[in-house]
Amino acid sequence: MNGRPRLDFSAYLPYLINRVGWLLVVDFGQNTLARHRLSIAMWRVLAVLANDGGQRQVDVAARTSIEVSTLSRVVTRLVKMGLVTRTRSAVNNREVVVRLTPKGAAILAQVIPQAIALEQRAIAGIPAEDLRVVRRSLRRVYQNLASSAGISEQIEASAVRANALSAASPPRRRARKQFG
Repeated sequence: MNGRPRLDFSAYLPYLINRVGWLLVVDFGQNTLARHRLSIAMWRVLAVLANDGGQRQVDVAARTSIEVSTLSRVVTRLVKMGLVTRTRSAVNNREVVVRLTPKGAAILAQVIPQAIALEQRAIAGIPAEDLRVVRRSLRRVYQNLASSAGISEQIEASAVRANALSAASPPRRRARKQFG
């Protein structure tokens, strides 16, 4: 041994996660999403909205792990495609709520079964208990990294600041038009 640091990539968890993720993205992107002119980021937004209903844009950013300014551009594209709507919140004029449209739901009805089929191909031959451990472990890895990077606190602090600002600001006199 020559004293230089060594790393066995075949056992290095970040490499393994990236390698699997890359193959999933390439397969799903080329074989499913491209037919609908969707990106992975668009898919994540649509899937979150289908699962959780209309949400504040900042909450969609947190759920999808998409940076807020990037998400704004993604949502703008989805609005132009007629897949989501974006409106001011009835509760807080500073907040934007994103909702799935019937057209978006119809596309998801085609895409979700393909996503599930891809996942089934990826996990073929892995015992159910092992899958539970992998899912639990990956959630914990995410929590560890988010915590050490201060990501959870940043998202929470951003939401608290937004709520505090909107509570302190007087309501606007003129009506806001719908985004899009």
